Amino acid sequence: MTQLKPNDSSISQSAQREDQKIGLLPGERMDDLLTDTGLRIIQSREVFSFSLDAVLLSRFASLPKRGRVADLCSGNGVIPILMSAGTEARMDAIEIQPRLADMARRSVELNGLQEQITVIREDLREYAKTAGNGIYDAITVNPPYMPVTAGDQNVNEHYAIARHEIHCTIEDIASACCRLLRPGGKLFMVHRPSRMLDIVETMRRYRLEPKRIQFVHPNTRSEANMILIEATRDGKPDIRLLPPIMVYNDEGVQIV
Repeated sequence: MTQLKPNDSSISQSAQREDQKIGLLPGERMDDLLTDTGLRIIQSREVFSFSLDAVLLSRFASLPKRGRVADLCSGNGVIPILMSAGTEARMDAIEIQPRLADMARRSVELNGLQEQITVIREDLREYAKTAGNGIYDAITVNPPYMPVTAGDQNVNEHYAIARHEIHCTIEDIASACCRLLRPGGKLFMVHRPSRMLDIVETMRRYRLEPKRIQFVHPNTRSEANMILIEATRDGKPDIRLLPPIMVYNDEGVQIV
Protein backbone atom coordinates (compact mmCIF):
# COMPACT_ATOMS: atom_id res chain seq x y z
CA MET A 1 0.00 0.00 0.00
CA THR A 2 1.09 3.58 -0.58
CA GLN A 3 2.68 4.99 2.58
CA LEU A 4 0.96 8.15 3.85
CA LYS A 5 1.97 10.58 6.58
CA PRO A 6 -0.33 10.25 9.60
CA ASN A 7 -1.20 13.97 9.52
CA ASP A 8 -1.96 14.10 5.78
CA SER A 9 -5.72 13.64 6.16
CA SER A 10 -6.63 15.19 2.80
CA ILE A 11 -4.43 12.74 0.89
CA SER A 12 -5.69 9.86 3.03
CA GLN A 13 -9.33 10.71 2.34
CA SER A 14 -8.58 11.09 -1.38
CA ALA A 15 -6.90 7.67 -1.45
CA GLN A 16 -9.87 6.12 0.35
CA ARG A 17 -12.29 7.60 -2.19
CA GLU A 18 -10.10 6.28 -5.02
CA ASP A 19 -10.01 2.80 -3.46
CA GLN A 20 -13.80 2.82 -3.19
CA LYS A 21 -14.13 3.96 -6.81
CA ILE A 22 -11.93 1.11 -8.06
CA GLY A 23 -13.94 -1.34 -5.95
CA LEU A 24 -11.64 -3.69 -4.05
CA LEU A 25 -13.32 -7.06 -3.49
CA PRO A 26 -13.12 -9.05 -0.25
CA GLY A 27 -9.63 -10.43 0.24
CA GLU A 28 -8.03 -7.97 -2.16
CA ARG A 29 -5.35 -5.41 -1.37
CA MET A 30 -3.66 -2.60 -3.23
CA ASP A 31 0.15 -2.74 -3.41
CA ASP A 32 2.61 -0.02 -4.34
CA LEU A 33 4.84 -1.12 -7.23
CA LEU A 34 7.58 1.18 -5.92
CA THR A 35 8.05 3.03 -9.20
CA ASP A 36 8.88 6.70 -9.71
CA THR A 37 5.45 7.21 -11.24
CA GLY A 38 3.55 5.76 -8.27
CA LEU A 39 2.07 2.73 -10.03
CA ARG A 40 -0.11 0.39 -7.95
CA ILE A 41 -1.52 -3.09 -8.42
CA ILE A 42 -4.53 -4.99 -7.05
CA GLN A 43 -3.62 -8.37 -5.57
CA SER A 44 -5.11 -11.13 -3.43
CA ARG A 45 -3.72 -14.03 -1.43
CA GLU A 46 -6.48 -16.17 -2.93
CA VAL A 47 -4.96 -16.00 -6.44
CA PHE A 48 -1.41 -16.14 -7.77
CA SER A 49 0.35 -12.82 -7.11
CA PHE A 50 3.26 -11.58 -9.19
CA SER A 51 6.85 -12.09 -8.06
CA LEU A 52 10.38 -11.08 -9.05
CA ASP A 53 10.26 -12.95 -12.37
CA ALA A 54 7.59 -10.55 -13.65
CA VAL A 55 9.64 -7.53 -12.59
CA LEU A 56 12.79 -8.87 -14.25
CA LEU A 57 10.92 -9.65 -17.46
CA SER A 58 9.49 -6.12 -17.60
CA ARG A 59 13.05 -4.76 -17.35
CA PHE A 60 14.53 -7.27 -19.82
CA ALA A 61 12.02 -6.55 -22.58
CA SER A 62 13.20 -3.90 -25.03
CA LEU A 63 9.97 -2.55 -26.47
CA PRO A 64 9.46 -0.27 -29.47
CA LYS A 65 8.68 3.34 -28.65
CA ARG A 66 5.38 2.98 -30.48
CA GLY A 67 3.45 0.15 -32.11
CA ARG A 68 1.57 -2.73 -30.55
CA VAL A 69 2.61 -5.13 -27.77
CA ALA A 70 0.96 -8.18 -26.20
CA ASP A 71 1.51 -9.72 -22.77
CA LEU A 72 0.42 -13.37 -22.72
CA CYS A 73 -0.47 -15.19 -19.47
CA SER A 74 -0.85 -11.69 -18.06
CA GLY A 75 -2.32 -12.56 -14.65
CA ASN A 76 -3.22 -9.35 -12.84
CA GLY A 77 -1.57 -7.27 -15.56
CA VAL A 78 1.57 -6.33 -13.66
CA ILE A 79 3.97 -6.67 -16.62
CA PRO A 80 2.24 -4.26 -19.03
CA ILE A 81 1.59 -1.87 -16.14
CA LEU A 82 5.30 -1.87 -15.25
CA MET A 83 6.31 -1.46 -18.90
CA SER A 84 3.86 1.38 -19.57
CA ALA A 85 6.26 4.13 -18.50
CA GLY A 86 8.91 3.06 -21.01
CA THR A 87 6.85 3.00 -24.20
CA GLU A 88 3.92 4.67 -25.90
CA ALA A 89 2.98 1.39 -27.60
CA ARG A 90 -0.55 0.07 -27.21
CA MET A 91 -0.55 -3.06 -25.08
CA ASP A 92 -2.98 -5.99 -24.88
CA ALA A 93 -2.94 -8.11 -21.72
CA ILE A 94 -4.23 -11.63 -22.51
CA GLU A 95 -5.42 -13.66 -19.50
CA ILE A 96 -7.58 -16.79 -19.40
CA GLN A 97 -8.75 -16.63 -15.76
CA PRO A 98 -11.82 -14.36 -15.32
CA ARG A 99 -10.93 -13.26 -11.80
CA LEU A 100 -7.37 -12.29 -12.67
CA ALA A 101 -8.50 -10.53 -15.85
CA ASP A 102 -10.98 -8.52 -13.79
CA MET A 103 -8.24 -7.57 -11.32
CA ALA A 104 -6.03 -6.54 -14.23
CA ARG A 105 -8.77 -4.31 -15.70
CA ARG A 106 -9.27 -2.56 -12.36
CA SER A 107 -5.51 -2.13 -11.88
CA VAL A 108 -5.26 -0.57 -15.34
CA GLU A 109 -8.09 1.81 -14.37
CA LEU A 110 -6.46 2.50 -11.02
CA ASN A 111 -3.34 3.74 -12.79
CA GLY A 112 -5.23 5.66 -15.48
CA LEU A 113 -3.80 3.49 -18.27
CA GLN A 114 -7.05 2.62 -20.08
CA GLU A 115 -5.88 4.40 -23.25
CA GLN A 116 -2.69 2.35 -23.40
CA ILE A 117 -3.54 -1.10 -21.96
CA THR A 118 -6.48 -3.30 -22.94
CA VAL A 119 -7.21 -6.46 -20.92
CA ILE A 120 -8.58 -9.36 -22.96
CA ARG A 121 -10.05 -12.35 -21.13
CA GLU A 122 -9.35 -15.21 -23.52
CA ASP A 123 -7.41 -18.44 -24.01
CA LEU A 124 -4.22 -17.43 -25.84
CA ARG A 125 -4.52 -20.49 -28.09
CA GLU A 126 -7.88 -19.29 -29.39
CA TYR A 127 -6.86 -15.63 -29.40
CA ALA A 128 -3.95 -16.39 -31.73
CA LYS A 129 -6.34 -17.95 -34.25
CA THR A 130 -8.70 -14.96 -34.43
CA ALA A 131 -6.72 -11.81 -33.56
CA GLY A 132 -4.86 -11.63 -36.87
CA ASN A 133 -1.43 -12.60 -38.18
CA GLY A 134 1.60 -10.40 -37.55
CA ILE A 135 -0.27 -7.76 -35.56
CA TYR A 136 2.29 -7.32 -32.76
CA ASP A 137 5.74 -5.76 -32.73
CA ALA A 138 6.66 -7.44 -29.45
CA ILE A 139 5.24 -10.02 -27.03
CA THR A 140 6.12 -10.70 -23.40
CA VAL A 141 5.16 -13.87 -21.56
CA ASN A 142 5.63 -15.21 -18.04
CA PRO A 143 4.08 -18.67 -18.57
CA PRO A 144 3.38 -21.61 -16.27
CA TYR A 145 6.72 -23.28 -15.60
CA MET A 146 5.86 -26.89 -14.78
CA PRO A 147 4.46 -29.65 -16.97
CA VAL A 148 1.21 -31.10 -15.66
CA THR A 149 2.99 -34.36 -14.85
CA ALA A 150 5.67 -32.66 -12.73
CA GLY A 151 4.94 -32.40 -9.02
CA ASP A 152 1.63 -32.03 -7.27
CA GLN A 153 -0.82 -29.52 -8.68
CA ASN A 154 -1.97 -27.04 -6.08
CA VAL A 155 -5.48 -27.51 -4.72
CA ASN A 156 -6.14 -23.83 -5.42
CA GLU A 157 -7.27 -23.65 -9.06
CA HIS A 158 -5.76 -20.20 -9.60
CA TYR A 159 -2.34 -21.34 -8.37
CA ALA A 160 -2.51 -24.59 -10.35
CA ILE A 161 -3.23 -22.78 -13.63
CA ALA A 162 -0.48 -20.22 -12.98
CA ARG A 163 2.15 -22.85 -12.12
CA HIS A 164 1.32 -25.82 -14.33
CA GLU A 165 0.88 -26.12 -18.10
CA ILE A 166 -2.84 -26.83 -17.81
CA HIS A 167 -4.04 -24.32 -20.41
CA CYS A 168 -0.82 -23.62 -22.31
CA THR A 169 2.49 -25.34 -22.97
CA ILE A 170 5.76 -24.02 -24.36
CA GLU A 171 4.60 -25.22 -27.77
CA ASP A 172 1.25 -23.43 -27.41
CA ILE A 173 3.08 -20.18 -26.65
CA ALA A 174 5.56 -20.57 -29.51
CA SER A 175 2.75 -21.37 -31.95
CA ALA A 176 0.72 -18.36 -30.80
CA CYS A 177 3.70 -16.00 -31.02
CA CYS A 178 4.60 -17.25 -34.50
CA ARG A 179 1.12 -16.21 -35.62
CA LEU A 180 0.85 -12.97 -33.68
CA LEU A 181 4.33 -11.47 -34.24
CA ARG A 182 5.23 -9.62 -37.42
CA PRO A 183 8.46 -10.71 -39.18
CA GLY A 184 11.27 -9.22 -37.12
CA GLY A 185 9.00 -8.90 -34.08
CA LYS A 186 10.43 -9.86 -30.70
CA LEU A 187 9.37 -12.32 -28.02
CA PHE A 188 10.54 -11.91 -24.41
CA MET A 189 10.07 -14.83 -22.01
CA VAL A 190 11.00 -15.68 -18.43
CA HIS A 191 11.14 -19.35 -17.45
CA ARG A 192 13.12 -21.98 -15.53
CA PRO A 193 16.67 -22.91 -16.67
CA SER A 194 15.72 -26.61 -16.54
CA ARG A 195 13.39 -26.01 -19.52
CA MET A 196 15.92 -24.08 -21.62
CA LEU A 197 16.55 -26.79 -24.22
CA ASP A 198 12.81 -27.41 -24.63
CA ILE A 199 12.24 -23.67 -25.05
CA VAL A 200 15.01 -23.08 -27.59
CA GLU A 201 14.13 -26.16 -29.65
CA THR A 202 10.43 -25.28 -29.69
CA MET A 203 11.03 -21.64 -30.52
CA ARG A 204 13.15 -22.54 -33.54
CA ARG A 205 10.51 -24.93 -34.86
CA TYR A 206 8.09 -22.00 -34.88
CA ARG A 207 10.46 -19.55 -36.63
CA LEU A 208 11.42 -17.78 -33.39
CA GLU A 209 15.20 -17.45 -33.29
CA PRO A 210 16.71 -16.98 -29.78
CA LYS A 211 18.90 -13.86 -29.75
CA ARG A 212 19.64 -13.04 -26.09
CA ILE A 213 19.77 -15.25 -22.99
CA GLN A 214 20.37 -14.08 -19.43
CA PHE A 215 20.49 -16.28 -16.32
CA VAL A 216 19.26 -15.09 -12.92
CA HIS A 217 20.93 -16.41 -9.75
CA PRO A 218 19.87 -15.89 -6.12
CA ASN A 219 23.54 -15.05 -5.36
CA THR A 220 27.09 -15.79 -6.56
CA ARG A 221 27.15 -19.16 -4.77
CA SER A 222 23.85 -20.50 -6.18
CA GLU A 223 22.96 -21.94 -9.55
CA ALA A 224 20.51 -20.06 -11.76
CA ASN A 225 16.81 -20.36 -10.90
CA MET A 226 15.43 -18.17 -13.71
CA ILE A 227 16.23 -17.57 -17.37
CA LEU A 228 15.30 -14.62 -19.58
CA ILE A 229 15.12 -15.25 -23.33
CA GLU A 230 14.62 -12.89 -26.26
CA ALA A 231 13.74 -14.34 -29.67
CA THR A 232 13.08 -12.73 -33.05
CA ARG A 233 10.46 -13.93 -35.52
CA ASP A 234 12.30 -15.10 -38.68
CA GLY A 235 15.63 -13.93 -37.25
CA LYS A 236 19.04 -15.24 -38.30
CA PRO A 237 20.96 -17.56 -35.93
CA ASP A 238 23.07 -15.35 -33.67
CA ILE A 239 22.77 -15.71 -29.91
CA ARG A 240 24.29 -13.63 -27.10
CA LEU A 241 24.74 -14.77 -23.50
CA LEU A 242 24.42 -11.69 -21.28
CA PRO A 243 26.13 -11.26 -17.89
CA PRO A 244 24.16 -13.05 -15.16
CA ILE A 245 21.88 -11.21 -12.74
CA MET A 246 22.47 -11.70 -8.99
CA VAL A 247 19.38 -11.02 -6.89
CA TYR A 248 21.27 -10.81 -3.57
CA ASN A 249 24.84 -9.78 -2.80
CA ASP A 250 27.17 -11.85 -0.61
CA GLU A 251 25.81 -10.14 2.50
CA GLY A 252 22.26 -11.26 1.69
CA VAL A 253 21.02 -7.79 0.67
CA GLN A 254 18.68 -7.72 -2.34
CA ILE A 255 20.30 -5.70 -5.11
CA VAL A 256 17.73 -6.00 -7.95
